[in-house]
Amino acid sequence: MKSKAFWKESLLLTEKALQIKSINPIKTQLKIYNKENEYPYELRLLINGSFKEKAFIGPKTNPFLPWEKELEISQVLDSHMLILNKYPVQLGHMLLISKNWKSQSSWLDQNDFKALINVNKDTTGLWFFNSSPKAGASQPHRHLQLLPRNDKEIICPSQVWIKSQIEKVNHNNLFFNGSMALSSISNELSDDSALNLYNLYVNLCDRLNIGVPDKSSKPLVPYNILLSEDWLIIVKRSRESAFGFEINALGFAGYLLATNISNINWLEKNGLYSLLNQVIER
Repeated sequence: MKSKAFWKESLLLTEKALQIKSINPIKTQLKIYNKENEYPYELRLLINGSFKEKAFIGPKTNPFLPWEKELEISQVLDSHMLILNKYPVQLGHMLLISKNWKSQSSWLDQNDFKALINVNKDTTGLWFFNSSPKAGASQPHRHLQLLPRNDKEIICPSQVWIKSQIEKVNHNNLFFNGSMALSSISNELSDDSALNLYNLYVNLCDRLNIGVPDKSSKPLVPYNILLSEDWLIIVKRSRESAFGFEINALGFAGYLLATNISNINWLEKNGLYSLLNQVIER
């Protein structure tokens, strides 16, 4: 059983950060939790107007160089820091950032996966990565995100759908018209398997024609990553939003945020699967 020390520390820091207003939780109200849809989802309505305005900024005005000390959870190896997300979607929402400048839109490397594994052996959950603005990234500095989960807690609304797709077909098959690659994992999140996890990431990117680091200086198209202790998913992206919904990796996990411009009627009629098909790269 994992100690969850990082998660416990993140919650203690959250209490302090709330008092001094160093973080601004995204306040929402649950509108729909659709379990029957072909792609189950949870829809929440934004109820506060203080959500961040997106600004795609470079390293000179980078919020992670330096990161706010009030948000610091722990150094991870020599290369990364684990910090609180300033705009968390849940309490304890963490960012794993590179200590030195690395572009969010460049290839992840083996050190990123080493750091991820180092955190995951203590605190696990739903990991996700948005490679660029078209994939929902709000900052250009390298950051992976973690939503911690308890051992028996559902990882995300689409978990059952994801497992069913992996179990009923061989892993060479692709979904969303060839824009999503799924793979089960077993030992890739163990202490000594960063190379295996990195190689799986590269292989899935190659399968999706995103490119590979040896041949392309950066990914050829934007993409999202979703990672749990059981599976890895990569999705090619063409644009960030559709029908008023801004969609990052969490959309493919079944989490949606609606604002006053989101077409909820269209979503209720057509379902999440149809919405996601609007933002993938075919």
